[in-house]
Amino acid sequence: MEKSREANTQDVVVRTVDVAKQYGEGEAAVRALNGVTCEIYGGEYLSIMGPSGSGKSTLFNMIGGLDKPSEGSVFVNSVDIAELTARELAFLRCHTIGYIFQTFNLITVRTALENVTLPMLFAGTPPDEAEVRGMELLDLVGLGHRYHHRPTELSGGQQQRVAIARSLANHPRIILADEPTGNLDLKTGQEIIDLLRLLNRDQNVTIISATHDHKMLDVSDRIFHIRDGKLAKIETKEEAIASGHAAA
Repeated sequence: MEKSREANTQDVVVRTVDVAKQYGEGEAAVRALNGVTCEIYGGEYLSIMGPSGSGKSTLFNMIGGLDKPSEGSVFVNSVDIAELTARELAFLRCHTIGYIFQTFNLITVRTALENVTLPMLFAGTPPDEAEVRGMELLDLVGLGHRYHHRPTELSGGQQQRVAIARSLANHPRIILADEPTGNLDLKTGQEIIDLLRLLNRDQNVTIISATHDHKMLDVSDRIFHIRDGKLAKIETKEEAIASGHAAA
């Protein structure tokens, strides 16, 4: 494991304790998570994998504060997010966590630059300052020359690059990427994976990705395998390669 990763192994940015999530009641109840306990370290690239219905997306939503557990606790930077008020949780999402979605979730009537600056404006950043940082972020993801284009004028890969730039808007410590290559072709998907890894290394941002894409494993420091609502196995990249899980 890289030296930088070793230095961060005691810097826990996310911790879950016996997290369970149940939807519905009685005979119709579905237990999506069943007692997941884990730690995620600062500066690492983590992939969460599992088949459809395994609980992968539910765990992802718990970590991001997008849903609350039925049982157990989720700590982000040592804070139990279930104890936060709606205002405090909104602040956490705005300043600590950046989100990247499979469907990009860009506002179609706004330009690439406007999409990137919007989270900064919500956070109270002055418009001129937000525009300067927005251009810097678009340059960072290779789209500075397309700042005035709207999502419908961009390819899928370009839209995802805009979404990545937007996720970095407020200097988050954690980026949650939900199937970031799911709607992209193989070549473009690989470009997005490489970009996320570059940002992970250069910005020291913790990347947590829920994914089916085995190419993602080649850049991951660790892999969480979710099965039947439980954390079935944790692997390092080297262990995944040895076991044949990673892409060739």
